[in-house]
Amino acid sequence: MNKKKYGPVRAPFYIVLGLLCLKLLLLRFLFFDMIAWEWIGAEIAPVLLLMGILAVITPARIKTAVYWIFNGVLSLLLFAASVYYNHFGSVPTYQALTELDQVFQVKESVKSTIQTIDYLFFIDFVALIIVLAVRRWQRGPADSRERYISPRARRAHLIVILVAIIGGSSLSVYTIHASKGITNELVQAESSGFLNYEVVAAIRANEDRGLIGTGDIKETIAKVNELEATYSYSAKPAGTTPDYFGSQKGKNVIVIQMEAFQNFPLHQSLDGQELTPVLNKLAGEGFYFPHVFQQIGPGNTSDAEFMSNTSIYPIATLAMSSGFGDRTLPSLPRLLQDKGYEAYTFHVNKVSFWNRNELYPALGFDGYYDKDYYENDHFNAFGASDEQLYITGVEKLAEQQKKGIPFYAQMVTASSHHPFKIPDSFKKITMPDDLKDTMLGDYLTAINYTDYAIGTLIDGLKKNGLWDNTVLVMYGDHFGLQPKDVPPEQVEKALGIQYDARISRFNIPLIVHVPGMVEGKVVNRTGGQLDILPTIANLLGVSLQGEGFTAFGHDLLNIDRNVVGMRYYSPTGTFFNDDIMFVPGKDFQDGEAVSLTTLAPVADFSKYKGDYDYILKLMKLSDEYVKLLPQR
Repeated sequence: MNKKKYGPVRAPFYIVLGLLCLKLLLLRFLFFDMIAWEWIGAEIAPVLLLMGILAVITPARIKTAVYWIFNGVLSLLLFAASVYYNHFGSVPTYQALTELDQVFQVKESVKSTIQTIDYLFFIDFVALIIVLAVRRWQRGPADSRERYISPRARRAHLIVILVAIIGGSSLSVYTIHASKGITNELVQAESSGFLNYEVVAAIRANEDRGLIGTGDIKETIAKVNELEATYSYSAKPAGTTPDYFGSQKGKNVIVIQMEAFQNFPLHQSLDGQELTPVLNKLAGEGFYFPHVFQQIGPGNTSDAEFMSNTSIYPIATLAMSSGFGDRTLPSLPRLLQDKGYEAYTFHVNKVSFWNRNELYPALGFDGYYDKDYYENDHFNAFGASDEQLYITGVEKLAEQQKKGIPFYAQMVTASSHHPFKIPDSFKKITMPDDLKDTMLGDYLTAINYTDYAIGTLIDGLKKNGLWDNTVLVMYGDHFGLQPKDVPPEQVEKALGIQYDARISRFNIPLIVHVPGMVEGKVVNRTGGQLDILPTIANLLGVSLQGEGFTAFGHDLLNIDRNVVGMRYYSPTGTFFNDDIMFVPGKDFQDGEAVSLTTLAPVADFSKYKGDYDYILKLMKLSDEYVKLLPQR
C-alpha cells in the first residue's frame, strides 16, 4: 500500500513573492512617478533569485516564518528608501541608507517627511495579523499538521524555484552589467531596478576603496594642472596680480553657513515686508554672487562645510565626514594658521552629528563649540536658536580678539532646518492668509528669522569692536524646498518671480562683506561652493599657487568664465557654466539644458560638449586626489 506523502504548504512562497514584487513596483512609482514596464523584469529579478535561494536552503518546518521575516526586512529597506527619497530627492544607495541614523537624529524633520503611502509597505502585515486572529477565533489553535502535496504539484513547485533562481540571477547579472556604464544615477537606478542598483553601488564603492592609499598624489596633482590648463578661466596674462589680492590681509574672517538657504528670497517682499533685509543690505555693501550653486553629496550640510574649507568635490557614494574624517585635509584653516590665525567652528548640535568630531580635526580647526556651549531656548529639534549661536560665538571671538590673534570662524546655522517650523515667539514676519500653514510660508518665515539673527550677530560684532576688522562671508549649504512639496507655480504666484524646479532650487546665495567697501558689487560669474575658499584666500592675500595648494574651485573675483560640476542631487555630469545648467541623460546627446537667465530650455547645446567632458574628468581627478590624501 502506497503511503501518502505530506509536505509544507507552498502558498506562503507565492504570497510573499507576489507581495514583494508589488512593493518594488510601488517604490518604483514613488521614485519615478511612473512604472516603465520595460524595466519590470530587472526590478523583480533579484526577488525571484533570493526567494528561490531561501526556498532551497531553508528547512521545511520554518519556511513560512523565514519567508515572512525576509518580507519584513525588505519592507523596512523599501520604506527607508522611500523616506530617504522624500527627504533628499535622490535614490539612495546602501551606503546612503547607513547614514539614516544621522537623519533620524532630527525626528521632527523625518516625521514631516514620511507620507501616508509609505505605510503601504507594511499593510500586508496588518492583514496577516487580522487573518491569523480571525482564524484563531473561528477554529481555535492553529492546525500544525502538514497538508498533502501531490508529487505532480511538488515537481511543478521545484521547477518554479529552479526558474526563479536561474532566471533571476541571469537577468540581474545582465542588468547590472548593462547599467554600469551609465553615468546618470537616476537612469541607472531606473534601468537596473532598486536592488540591482544597490549591487552596482557596491561594485562602485569597492572600486573606490581600491584607490585609497594607492598611487602618487603628485602625479594626480600634475594631471589636475594639465587638465585645468585646457580650460581658460581667465584672460589675464600669467603673473598678473589678481584684483583685490590682499585687500583684507590680516583681517578676521567669519563664514556663516546658512541652513537650507536658497537665493530666491533675497530682495523679495511679502505684503510690504522684506524677507531678507539684513542680507539685502550686506549684498548692497559687499560682493554679491547671485549665480552660485550647491555641489553637496550625501553628507549634505557637512559636505558643504567640507567643500567651503577644502575646495575639493565631495564623492557621490558617502558623506565626506564619514569617509575622510581620518585624513589630513588641505584646508582654509591650515592655510590661515600658517599666517598666524587660529580657527574655530560653531554649531548648536552635538559634534558627533554627521561625524563632525572627526571632520573638524581633519580640516585642522583648533577647536569647536557644540551643543553644550549654548543656552537652550528650545527653538527646534537642535535646541538652541541662531541667536544663541551668535551670542556664544561673539563671546568666544571677543576673547580671541583680546589675545591679539586673528581668527577664522565658521558658524553653521540650524534655525531654518526642515521642516521650517519655528516657535511663534521667534517669528518676525506675518504670512498672508494663502501662505499660512503651508511649507512655503513656513520656509519663508524661517528664512526671515535666519536673516534677523544675522543682524544680531552684526550688532554683537560692532558692540565688541570686531566689525571693522572682520570679513563676513555668508552662503547657503543646500536647497530647502522640494518640488513635490512646493511646486514652482506656488513660489511664482507668491513672489511674482520666475522659479525653476532645478536651477532655482540649487541656486544658493554667496555674499562677502568686507570692511571699508563703500559701494557693493554684483558679480554675475557662475560659481559653486568649491569657489568659496579661493575667493576668500585672494582677499586675504594668500596665493594658492604660491602655497602649492590644489583647489578644484576658482577665485570668482578674477575669472572671465567658469564651469562647476554637480552630482548626487543631479546626475553625474551635471554642470553649470555662465550660460546654462546641463543635465545628462544616459550620456551627453540625450541630456537637456536650461538657460540660467531665462529659465527656458535650450534646444541646441552641442557647443557645450567640451564643458561636459571637462567636468567629468575634473570630478574624477578630484576623487582620485582626496583618496590619496594622508591619514592622520
